[in-house]
Amino acid sequence: MWTRKSYYLLKPLLPRSVQLSMRRIVAKRQRKVNEFRWPILEEAATVPTNWRGWPNQAQFAFVATHDVETQKGHEQCWSVAMAEKELGIRSSYNFVPERYIVAPELRAKLEENGFEVGVHGLNHDGRLYASRKEFLQRAQKINHYIAEWGVVGFRSPAMHHNLEWIRDLNIDYDASTFDVDPFEPQPDGVGTIFPFWVEHEQSLGNGNRSGYVELPYTLPQDHSVFIIFQEKNIDTWKRKLEWIANKGGMALLNTHPDYMSVNGKRPIGEEYPLEYYIEFLEFIQSEYGNSCWHALPREIAKYYRTEYVETKSQNPRN
Repeated sequence: MWTRKSYYLLKPLLPRSVQLSMRRIVAKRQRKVNEFRWPILEEAATVPTNWRGWPNQAQFAFVATHDVETQKGHEQCWSVAMAEKELGIRSSYNFVPERYIVAPELRAKLEENGFEVGVHGLNHDGRLYASRKEFLQRAQKINHYIAEWGVVGFRSPAMHHNLEWIRDLNIDYDASTFDVDPFEPQPDGVGTIFPFWVEHEQSLGNGNRSGYVELPYTLPQDHSVFIIFQEKNIDTWKRKLEWIANKGGMALLNTHPDYMSVNGKRPIGEEYPLEYYIEFLEFIQSEYGNSCWHALPREIAKYYRTEYVETKSQNPRN
């Protein structure tokens, strides 16, 4: 813990190459310490009370999401989306409103082609949760972009999270947590591979329950697997996916177009081949086919709210 805190204190002062080297050293130690609980935390498969499964008796759900952190990532989104579209896959793209220019034309094209758009923090500077006052000031701006873009989902930069404060955002779902990930700056996982409900402190007073659905990511992040640990295959993803499928949970993947080498270019620096991601999507299709419910985050949130939150409100004894 001391090593991790020291790294994140020094991070803003260090060149990117030094940051990456230090993070690899820290993560390597953390991986050894957590070898029996990452990437698979057995207790995270505990089935929630009154869980009745996925639509159409699907074995499990798969959700693909992307955090677009830089202008480079923004420029590469369309290439990634078109590769997904060729496979019949749709995903969500989360943009940082005030870190780079988010082109309305790109958002429109994604949505017109069946993809989802979400908000990824405000400016990605690590200070969203620095204080309650700071959060409320930024939440006002974040809500502005949520309304302007017509979106329903949010994810914090660097997976920082405070589920109580996030209640101040006008969202249907948040995706700022994970089942287990000891390599994140805020490593407290939620310990489940299922969605769950975060209640608002005050009800709506009309019989409906006010709050949002939390969607933790449950597959290791691409940056950890391919950049930090420098793995050259998708075995870690496949291993975790197979476990989630057997447990009937939600396989939610978070990747970054920023780190993908697209259009057949050779990976350089902090990149990995887009082909790894495509290979994983093809693996899911070939191994699971119709037994997997492939859904957008907003669809998971709507289903969970309808089936498990509103139903409970109408039948409080269930």
